[in-house]
Amino acid sequence: MKKLFLSLILCISFSCDDGDLTIETIDFDDASIMFCETSTTINSTLFFKLNSTEALILELQSGVLKNEVSQDTITSGVPGQSQVTYRSFTGTVGKDYFCDAFPPLDPLVTQELDAQGGSVKIFTTQSVTDSTVFEHNIKLSAISLVNEKGERITDLRINNFGTITTKE
Repeated sequence: MKKLFLSLILCISFSCDDGDLTIETIDFDDASIMFCETSTTINSTLFFKLNSTEALILELQSGVLKNEVSQDTITSGVPGQSQVTYRSFTGTVGKDYFCDAFPPLDPLVTQELDAQGGSVKIFTTQSVTDSTVFEHNIKLSAISLVNEKGERITDLRINNFGTITTKE
């Protein structure tokens, strides 16, 4: 009995708890940028990428998109000015989840992680084929997602969010 008790104590002592953090990487490289409007404008602020049962949501600060060529990269701080959020769902999520006046009841959000640091970097160029079209290349830099236990996801593969276009 003493050996069993000692074995049990040793097992408990040497076991470790990795918490509920089950996400090791976030990869949206193959996902396209989506938005709710029929076309983006300089007033658009909500963009997202879907990857089956996951979503990466970018809420840009108002006024950061401009129909003018950038001389330098425009930076928007996260979370102070813009926000990046990762969500996982119980099933496949679609555009209607973000764009309908009342989101569907299913799928349910199983995990939501808000960025607690980093920045959004935007560089704007004018289209070579149409001088009224502007292309905004959006990159995420040093984004740090944190769960409710304070655990951080550091292996993020979301640096290049993508390019959106606006028209004068």
